[in-house]
Amino acid sequence: MSKVRVSIVGGSGYAGGELLRILLGHPYVEIAQVTSESAAGHYVHTRHPNLRKVTDLKFTPLATIEPCDLLFLALPHGEAMKRIDHLASLAPRIVDLSADFRLRSAADYERWYGEPHKAPAWLERFVYGLPEVNRAAIAEARYVSGVGCNATATNLALWPLFKADLVDRARGVIVEVKAGSSEGGAEVGPSSHHPDRSHAVRSFAPVGHRHTAEVVQVLSQGGDPVPVHMSVTAVELVRGVLATAHVFVKPSIGRLELVDLWKAYRAAYGQEPFVRLVRERQGVYRYPEPKILAGSNFADVGFDYDPDTGRIVAIAAIDNLMKGAAGTAVQCMNLMYGWEETAGMAFPGLHPI
Repeated sequence: MSKVRVSIVGGSGYAGGELLRILLGHPYVEIAQVTSESAAGHYVHTRHPNLRKVTDLKFTPLATIEPCDLLFLALPHGEAMKRIDHLASLAPRIVDLSADFRLRSAADYERWYGEPHKAPAWLERFVYGLPEVNRAAIAEARYVSGVGCNATATNLALWPLFKADLVDRARGVIVEVKAGSSEGGAEVGPSSHHPDRSHAVRSFAPVGHRHTAEVVQVLSQGGDPVPVHMSVTAVELVRGVLATAHVFVKPSIGRLELVDLWKAYRAAYGQEPFVRLVRERQGVYRYPEPKILAGSNFADVGFDYDPDTGRIVAIAAIDNLMKGAAGTAVQCMNLMYGWEETAGMAFPGLHPI
């Protein structure tokens, strides 16, 4: 079997580095080129030192990108849409990690991102790249969008409850997301300066976080929009997202039992290769914990229930650079080519870290 030639456009950031790490060990892939304007001509290990003696690839300018079988786009948000026609002429398949093609509506994009979309005709051509929700469509797609890391954790926590129609949709969703510093990217800024970031628990988006739009899009399932109220807090992690979401049982159901929630989650995720249900009776890791997922594509999902109030608490933990970005992107590529979904991503995470 000949290997598929893939290139990474914008490979010097954290997500690009994770793509490289995965793809260098992928059994069916050959990396053709990795672009970076700021690091062109330098070895990739100058930006990704963990890849020293793993590859002798060098970054190339975007202007030199050549045709290949699949392009991964890891450009800053807003850049892929400016050149999507040219990029699509270079490869028959594209997986874009940015936010440019995640939303189906140009009006929604303008509302949440504050500017008109520059290639609105392309929005309907991209499939939202969350395999646990869109597996069949991804397998048939030529163009797949990335996923927001906070949205991914939230959607994976809640999807089984909405799929089983257990939720009082009128009361909506309240979700608190705790996020690690790598979510801010590789560029240094005041919020990532170590003396300010260290020991911080900083609420940086109490309302209005852009990933809210993806959660509404997934959970509404084409029906009336589900009210989603998301808050995001920066905590002292490098990698990791923990979403804790609160919903209420729909009145017509009445009182649930925990076994009903187990049934819903097992029905949704029992065959999922990267979702693990975590709700233990004892021990330290009784609920999902991002710390043990570093470097893995797993999502740990758990839940609890207050029968007195009808409140369900749904919890999900991921590595934001993997299941929230590069890992899911490779998982989508595997689906697009009909390979085993776990190809190149057997790493289970580290403990302790």
